[in-house]
Amino acid sequence: MTVEFLVKLFEHNNWANQKIIETCSALSNEQLDAEPQSATQGSIRSTLLHLAGAQKGYLRILTLPLENRLDKANVDFAKLQESVRSSGEQLLALVQDPSGLHEKSQLQTRDGYYVAPWVLMVQIINHATEHREQIKSMLSALGVPPPSIDGWDYGEATEALIPVPK
Repeated sequence: MTVEFLVKLFEHNNWANQKIIETCSALSNEQLDAEPQSATQGSIRSTLLHLAGAQKGYLRILTLPLENRLDKANVDFAKLQESVRSSGEQLLALVQDPSGLHEKSQLQTRDGYYVAPWVLMVQIINHATEHREQIKSMLSALGVPPPSIDGWDYGEATEALIPVPK
C-alpha cells in the first residue's frame, strides 16, 4: 500500500506539471517575462525552466546523468513539456521499481552534500508543488485563470474522487 501511495504522489506531480505548462504555453513573451508583483522571485519563464531543470537534476543524482539542457533564453513549450514528461516518467518508474536507483544508500549532490534517496524524493514533490503555486500566483496577478491542479482536482481527473449519489 505504501508504494502505491508514493506512485500516486508522483503521478499527480507529473499531471500537475503538465497542466501548468499547458496553461503557460498560451502566454505571450511579455507575460512569461513579467516581473512578479509578489514575494515570488523570477518570472514565469524562469520558474518553469528552473522546475524542469531541477527535476532532471534530481533524476540525475538518483540514477545516471541526463543530457540536453534547456535553453533559458527561449521556451519551446513542446521541448519543455517533453523534458518534464520524460524525467517525470523516469522518476515514476523509480518509485515503482527502486532497483534502478543508484546502489549507494547516500548520494552526493553537486553542491557538496551527501543525501539519502528518500530525501530527494520528498524534495522532488515539494519543490515542484512550491513552484507551481508560485506560477499560479503570477498567472492570477496577470489576470490569467490558473489551472486547478491540487490533489482533489487530480482525484476528479482520475475518477478517484466521486460524489456520493443522493
